[in-house]
Amino acid sequence: MGEDHQIAFLLRESAQPDPERRAAALKGLGRIGRAEHARVLAGAAADPDPAVRAAAAQGLARLGVPEAGEEALPLLMGDADPGVRRRASVAATRLGLGGPALTRAFARLLADPDHHVRINALDGLSALEVPGDVTALAALLGDPDPAVWGRARTLLYRCGEDPAVRAEVMRTARQGTGAARARALEGLPERCTERLLDSLLTALHDPSPAVRIQAARRLFPVEQQQVQDKLAAALHTEEHPEVAAGLLRGLGGVGDDRVTAPAVRWLRDPVAGPSAARALGAADPGTAAPHLRTALTDETFSPHTRAAAAAAVGTAGRWDAVWLLLSLLDDPDDVLRAGVLDGLETRVENGLRPWERHPVAWALTGHLATDDRHTWRTRNALDGLAQALPDVRRLADNAPSGEVLAAALSLLDGDDPDDEHTRHDVRRFLLRLDDPHEPVRYEAVLGLKRWTEAGGSLPPGSDMARCRLAALTEDASPRLRQAAARLRGLLDTGPT
Repeated sequence: MGEDHQIAFLLRESAQPDPERRAAALKGLGRIGRAEHARVLAGAAADPDPAVRAAAAQGLARLGVPEAGEEALPLLMGDADPGVRRRASVAATRLGLGGPALTRAFARLLADPDHHVRINALDGLSALEVPGDVTALAALLGDPDPAVWGRARTLLYRCGEDPAVRAEVMRTARQGTGAARARALEGLPERCTERLLDSLLTALHDPSPAVRIQAARRLFPVEQQQVQDKLAAALHTEEHPEVAAGLLRGLGGVGDDRVTAPAVRWLRDPVAGPSAARALGAADPGTAAPHLRTALTDETFSPHTRAAAAAAVGTAGRWDAVWLLLSLLDDPDDVLRAGVLDGLETRVENGLRPWERHPVAWALTGHLATDDRHTWRTRNALDGLAQALPDVRRLADNAPSGEVLAAALSLLDGDDPDDEHTRHDVRRFLLRLDDPHEPVRYEAVLGLKRWTEAGGSLPPGSDMARCRLAALTEDASPRLRQAAARLRGLLDTGPT
């Protein structure tokens, strides 16, 4: 059957009493029909059966004649059947229709009970680059479907220069409810905080935890005593763990001593506990120490709280901090070990006591060789610890894995004039330019770069190394290519 015969058959079928046959015919016309058949599809918009009306909208989208849909599709977008509204809203966007009637139709669909239709309405308004109904659009920030509220937030941002949009978002931030208000507060720039100050202070006691979280987040940077007092009071009465965690983080970060009692109260909570531990780490050491010790050593606490307590113990830096952390360095819990390493890193950064340096160096270098889950965390804890260098050099010569070898090479300081062994490190770097592991080659190049920038030069007989560097500028790794090219430039011109 030729195309003309198929079209003639579909036209006959479109007038049949059976709605299923009419719907199938309209879909077929959309696929193989011509522009003159658009009137048949548009006429079917008044069909009494919703399946036929939906097929008419689908056929118009496929036929691709915008003029045919200009009148029919806005009407179908107001249809009583959600399937018809869904097909019609998709068709209008695909045909690139515009104009006031279509904008109004899309705007009405922003409040549609079918979330697929709301998504189509947002996509249509985004294509037109207009907000439609600003009140309905801002209300969609509270939609339970991320596909809806995410699109609404994007459209509000794109239309942010519209005064009506700005005003509605501000109104929602001040007077909205639930998730809509929280997301409006989250999306507004920081410069709006002063204008929102009174409503933010009230929002600290909003029924919605999400609103309380966002209100507190915006208030933390405000350097006014009354604001800090309100935040501290809110923390003392807060009962929701996620809100309490945010308040503990914010007030702990500015060193407010009033967090201590609430932090102790929330320490055992699995959600707020880590924030409570971090807040205690910044509080008075004498008050916080016994609670942090309990959280760190009591296995009934959540692993994340224990890890945060370990980091906080390192921050507090009491006399027993190093020994407490070292006793847990090989704990089987990965999360706890991460916190212990963070705590030790802080102690090394802040300066270990003379009698602590060698024990920490020995423990961490041994850990570097055995804990493949935290290789680079261990490496960071070792950074700057001179007492670890002998063992680090042994690892650089005979590491159990490529990652450990790369970490060891990264700790060798090629520009330390007081280290008599540095010149031997240069040969280590040169040797590892041919290593099969990309991280090792990369750290070898960086080590040579540190040496060259400090005024050193490659030892005699390094011509093969220069050839290898030239080859590394063609390596598959972008970062290795760039590092090798920079090093070659330094070797050619000398350090500046």
